Amino acid sequence: MIVWLNGTHGAGKTTTSVLVQQLIPQSRVFDAEKVGETLMDIKPGLPPTRNFQHWPPWRPLVVETARRVLDYTGGTLVMPMTVLVEQYWREISAGLAEHAIPVRHFVLHADRETLRKRIEGDTVLGPSSFRLEYLEPYAEAARTWLHAEAEVVDTTHLTPAQAAARIAEAV
Repeated sequence: MIVWLNGTHGAGKTTTSVLVQQLIPQSRVFDAEKVGETLMDIKPGLPPTRNFQHWPPWRPLVVETARRVLDYTGGTLVMPMTVLVEQYWREISAGLAEHAIPVRHFVLHADRETLRKRIEGDTVLGPSSFRLEYLEPYAEAARTWLHAEAEVVDTTHLTPAQAAARIAEAV
């Protein structure tokens, strides 16, 4: 099975994924961003984009990588990855469904001001204009499709450990 942690930058996906993994036996964290990093390393580069998710190979490669890892290890993959384009989520979830891989889709949500403060105060990655650019696309996705497609965990007033416990209990 896959436990997908969605939500925009600053919502706590990466931190929470490590904690969720510790609470679910036989689970591993697979960050699909690594697939994007692999595509970014191709020389000469693929057509320019500000987001590797726009490259058509990224989505099926995420599905195939997750499938192969699960075939090899069994258990659960905890996948922290922002996907705000509905078509991309449909491609990924349909691909996983074709392989009969169940997905529990969670969105880590926080109000806009909390997200902004988290991004600007990030002591690991530092403030990031790239991450701030996704506040509005996240809000639009949340309004139009994302919150209807997932179990929403409001992290505005939760610690990552509390959010992880809620997700692990739900799974």
